[in-house]
Amino acid sequence: MGKSLKVSMLITDVGFLAYWFIVLMGLLPSEFLYKDYDNPIMVAWNLSFIPLDLMVSLTGLLSIALFRRKSRAWLPLCIVSLSLTFCAGLQAISFWAIRGDFDIWWWLPNSFLIVYPLIFLPKLIRSA
Repeated sequence: MGKSLKVSMLITDVGFLAYWFIVLMGLLPSEFLYKDYDNPIMVAWNLSFIPLDLMVSLTGLLSIALFRRKSRAWLPLCIVSLSLTFCAGLQAISFWAIRGDFDIWWWLPNSFLIVYPLIFLPKLIRSA
């Protein structure tokens, strides 16, 4: 696992945990709320990402820990984590695109979730 992969995964995995803590505690500043934030359907849509995002963090952090312990099990977990990360970003971007809602503060992090796994997945899959 290269340094850039590990750093990207840590940013993503810890970022998801921090995001959900901030959301669930109601700490997100109003200027960063997405359109229709108080709409119950939008709230349900956002909360529906919790299981996916937590699986990203769990598999990613576990993959890093296994890599540090020199366990070969890190690689399949890393591939799963990156695949789930891609899916999370794609789902969010697809939703915003269908709505015709472009907010750079929501599109940038979700675009990162799509792009960075694509940089690492081909090599990881070949090495598996």
